[in-house]
Amino acid sequence: MYRLLEILPGFLAWLTIIMMILGSWIAPAVAAIFIIVFDIYWLLKTLYLSLHLRATFNKMRENMTTDWIKKLNKLSYQWRDIRHLVILPVYKEPYAVVKESVGAIAASRYPNEKIILVLAIEERAGNEAKEIAQRIESDFKNKFSAFIVSVHPQDLPAEIPGKGSNEAWAGKRAQEFIDNLPADKKIPYEKIIVSVFDADTRVPSGYFGILTHAFLTAERPQRSSFQPIPLFTNNIFQAPALARIISFSSTFWHMMQQSRPEQLTTFSSHSMPFKALVEIGFWRRDIVSEDSQIFWQCFLHYDGDWRAVPLFYPVSMDANAAPTFWKTMKNIYLQQRRWAWGVENIPYAFFGFLKNPRITSVAKRFWAFKKIEAFWSWATNAILIFVLGLLPGFIGGSVFGTSVLSYNLPRITRTIMLFAMFGIASSAVLSILLLPPKPEWFKPRHYFLYLIQWILMPLTFIIFGSIPALEAQTRMMLGGKFRLGFWATPKYR
Repeated sequence: MYRLLEILPGFLAWLTIIMMILGSWIAPAVAAIFIIVFDIYWLLKTLYLSLHLRATFNKMRENMTTDWIKKLNKLSYQWRDIRHLVILPVYKEPYAVVKESVGAIAASRYPNEKIILVLAIEERAGNEAKEIAQRIESDFKNKFSAFIVSVHPQDLPAEIPGKGSNEAWAGKRAQEFIDNLPADKKIPYEKIIVSVFDADTRVPSGYFGILTHAFLTAERPQRSSFQPIPLFTNNIFQAPALARIISFSSTFWHMMQQSRPEQLTTFSSHSMPFKALVEIGFWRRDIVSEDSQIFWQCFLHYDGDWRAVPLFYPVSMDANAAPTFWKTMKNIYLQQRRWAWGVENIPYAFFGFLKNPRITSVAKRFWAFKKIEAFWSWATNAILIFVLGLLPGFIGGSVFGTSVLSYNLPRITRTIMLFAMFGIASSAVLSILLLPPKPEWFKPRHYFLYLIQWILMPLTFIIFGSIPALEAQTRMMLGGKFRLGFWATPKYR
């Protein structure tokens, strides 16, 4: 059954593509009507999501200007009992990248004596990683309540090398530290919020303030993850145009999800209660997509009583950039494929649904549809819109080629896409507003260049959207040697 569930997403994606090709050949009129209907659906969906995007943007701007320590003091002085455990897994990231991330945590307005930082390095990264850890510890060891350097051994049984196994090891070392505190300094697990960040994650000064506020005001704080908005803007001015489009597109998607909390799951940098993390046994050590699967581990463990709470607050991360253009393109594709490997959550979650009768059937049906639809759309929509929509006119035969429908199909789809361009234009404007402080070389003409770069969006949707998603689903469908391992995105300054 588990193997069948692994096959399901790839099977549905390839079935859609094959049926579209056969339909364009055998029944081109039906295929043409389907394309028109699908394009209209896609346009309406785009307009619907754009409303969520703007709602999130407005809420995020408001939250960025709020004094969260002041709000916490008005809310309750219990916030002073909350401790933050920050796990920062590091592989081969440069010293400058790690220092910027730790420095941002140290510069937080939240009292540093209430923050425990774990720098989680990999033994397999060699002496260079250990030297970086020593330098960072020397720079910041007196800035926090505690500074722990965790070294994850290589080649442990039942593990794959990657972020999840490193985080699990670091989490257990942090638990040992907390358990061994003197009696007068004991910290109840219920009072600890653990945040796991990528090595390049920079938190704004108000992050731990709004996180603490969200935790104290949540309906079920011990049954909730807390998700910020990832802004891939740390090095946005160093990235080529295609990389910038993909970075902002990813940010926009996560912003839309913030305004749809019923569909929100964890991604990349996020936070959750330490007590729950201990109870589920920390992150799984044999998977790639630990950042999203931790949500499903909790959801299944607590019989569906788990949710992701949107923070409407950003953390900034790196856009994909490498020393050369083609190396950047390769890294973007590999990163997108790794993100798309989150499809491995479908068999894990669905199999858990089958085994757990305590999760309501309504919740099972809701999540089953949402996850299948999301990964199916990821792998097929851009191909359906921009490629397969042309097929009926090419392979539909001479009879269809002389029909009115054949004549009007490209004109109708072009008109629909023209309306969709308004959404792209508004995204372009929003991307300008999200840019960090500009470097000295950034001139007024660059605003124009950063706007017109969005004409590349259809290309990025196919090459860096549908194709890596389709490859990931195909690899899981085939199984065995085709399965993906963890790929760490190189960081470049």
